[in-house]
Amino acid sequence: MNTPNLGYRAGAGAQTGAIYDEGLRQHMLRVYNYMGLGLVVTGLVAFMVSSTPALYVPIFSSPLKWVVMLAPLAFVMLFSFKMQTMSAASAQAMFWAFCAVMGLSLASVFLVFTGTSIARTFFIAATMFGATSLYGYTTRRDLTQFSSFLIMGLIGVVIASIVNIFLGSTALQFAISVIGIAVFVGLTAWDTQTIKEQYAENFDAESRQKLAVFGAFSLYLNFINIFQLLLNFTGERE
Repeated sequence: MNTPNLGYRAGAGAQTGAIYDEGLRQHMLRVYNYMGLGLVVTGLVAFMVSSTPALYVPIFSSPLKWVVMLAPLAFVMLFSFKMQTMSAASAQAMFWAFCAVMGLSLASVFLVFTGTSIARTFFIAATMFGATSLYGYTTRRDLTQFSSFLIMGLIGVVIASIVNIFLGSTALQFAISVIGIAVFVGLTAWDTQTIKEQYAENFDAESRQKLAVFGAFSLYLNFINIFQLLLNFTGERE
């Protein structure tokens, strides 16, 4: 007598699971779409500035270059402090503004390295990012056990990078690049798993949008840092 009822419950559970999986898939696609568009904005701004002497000469030949170099860090801090109280629309607007400012900061890359080496490094960074993000999405292993190590490594890399701006040490830059790549590859996997686990089917549209923007912001930062650090090894200077 209970068999039909059990069958109905099993069917309902499978349907609910399918709905959840589809919702999660759409959420992750939204995250990656935001990230991808952010990279496009960054690339376009960087290329436009580096191709226009009237823009890059006043910036990179004056103290204004320090403002441009440190502005992305200010955005990161603002995002961290305001993410809980920010609306989805504000978060999205700030994300696009951050991507544009990052493009302004990365314009120097096009002035220093050859276009071929930049394209090659971008492909390598994209491959590394894609593989580790896929691992973070599919693995059943809890990656939070590595979070303390990754966060400490991230803080160390940021502090060392700021110090090396003034020291200009080649040896320190090499160490920063090696450790930094390992840290940001690990963060890519951990952030992907976190974004996946934070998703809930009962979130309203505002919450889903906001969560997607912040997820894209985290992954975008990881990719940009992997790309920049790899340039120190694979980039060919003009």
